[in-house]
Amino acid sequence: MNLEVRAQLASVFHLDKCIGCHTCSVVCKNLWTDRRGSEHMWWNNVETRPGTGYPALWEDQERHHGGFVVEDGELRLRLGGRGSILERLFQAPRLPTLDDQYEPWTYRYEDLFRAKPSDELPTARPVSAITGRPVDPSAGPNWDDDLAGSDVHAAADPNLAALAPSEREALRALEGLVFFHLPRTCNHCLNPACAAACPSGAIYKRGEDGVVLIDREACRGWRMCVPACPYKKTFHSWSEGKSEKCIGCYPRIESGEPPACFQACVGRIRYQGVLLYDPHAALRAARAPDAELVAEQRAAFLDPADPEVIAAARRSGIPDAMLDAALRSPVDRFVRQWQVALPLHPEFRTLPMVFYVPPLSPVRAGATASTGAALAGAGEQRIPVRYLAAMFAAGNEEVVTSALRRLVAVRTRRRAATVGDVTEADVAEALREAGLTPEVADAIHRLTVFPTLRERVVRPPGGRETETEQLVGLQGLAGVRARVP
Repeated sequence: MNLEVRAQLASVFHLDKCIGCHTCSVVCKNLWTDRRGSEHMWWNNVETRPGTGYPALWEDQERHHGGFVVEDGELRLRLGGRGSILERLFQAPRLPTLDDQYEPWTYRYEDLFRAKPSDELPTARPVSAITGRPVDPSAGPNWDDDLAGSDVHAAADPNLAALAPSEREALRALEGLVFFHLPRTCNHCLNPACAAACPSGAIYKRGEDGVVLIDREACRGWRMCVPACPYKKTFHSWSEGKSEKCIGCYPRIESGEPPACFQACVGRIRYQGVLLYDPHAALRAARAPDAELVAEQRAAFLDPADPEVIAAARRSGIPDAMLDAALRSPVDRFVRQWQVALPLHPEFRTLPMVFYVPPLSPVRAGATASTGAALAGAGEQRIPVRYLAAMFAAGNEEVVTSALRRLVAVRTRRRAATVGDVTEADVAEALREAGLTPEVADAIHRLTVFPTLRERVVRPPGGRETETEQLVGLQGLAGVRARVP
């Protein structure tokens, strides 16, 4: 079996468990971007959906030109080729504006301390953190928090274009009742567009675990990575003139600690583990038609229990500790085995390595919610399947429906065991439609509801090899490697 195997540290975010508390964002902010020039940087943020997200309308690639497109069977940066990038080197095109992000502000607290005695309460006026001038804040990283359906933010959600006008109106009419939270961080993609667009070659993937990093010594601040990233998770420091992004908390990982956002997560929605993949199959997946993107990406992942895969992985230089971590990976179970976790906007063709278990929304009024069959009906979900498909499956509704059926089957089986208002026949029918066995349904429930931190975050022991590899975009997928000390 002539197979090349690589290892990737990947994540799963379970959206049914996210409570939108923003603890992950605050922890990340305090740890990594609490300094001058990084006020607008939120390596981790939590968005309310429907909504425009942060930066505003980051999903609209007709506007931002992020990610890749397929032209004549080959992948091309939507931003333009190397010649186009060099031509505009000194004026990066399509950068998010201050209005897309927000002008960071603080408060003039000395007004409170120095206020003269008065019958009126003193006020700490908001001022720009950049210029110090008074501002009237009108946007922020979570400005529309918990207000799905608003005429300002949610109505402009690009994913709503997949819905009929009547569906859009029905969704907006449920303001404050039906919405879900979408935590976002760098996806540490297999095929990162930020790396492909960097003129300095400063962005690379670590060979041992696939974490995407920026070499600050090599970065020249050309800012091409900012528009090239379709998820808008690369930022430019206006103070230092360098690009920055999520580093996957690699200092914590190397010391044996989980990433800060994982450890602080109140809802325990975050899972991290190792995926083994075939780089050539991943390259084919990046070129696949929209309707086949999710299936092709799944097909690129390899079974860590397969003896032939294990042998090929050892020939590729993957240590046994990494193989053991892949065998115990919760991400492998959610993504490859159970197929309930989906990539965010796979049509951007960067092969993101953060996957999402889609939310099970309440059923519409009038539905008989006592049975699994009623819950599984795509037409009964308040959040339309087409909306979720636009986010997690490049419009392929069957992929999302299949994942929802499995989640409903698990919920139906548990309802029968705990509430008792669902018959065994209903449970058997839900499991049959979802293609699950009772044992697998119980395993999904166990890992969803009762996971310990050790079960949610499974990695090799801390520390690094003395010699590692750097991989850059599709060159890395095609097998071009650079050995670095």
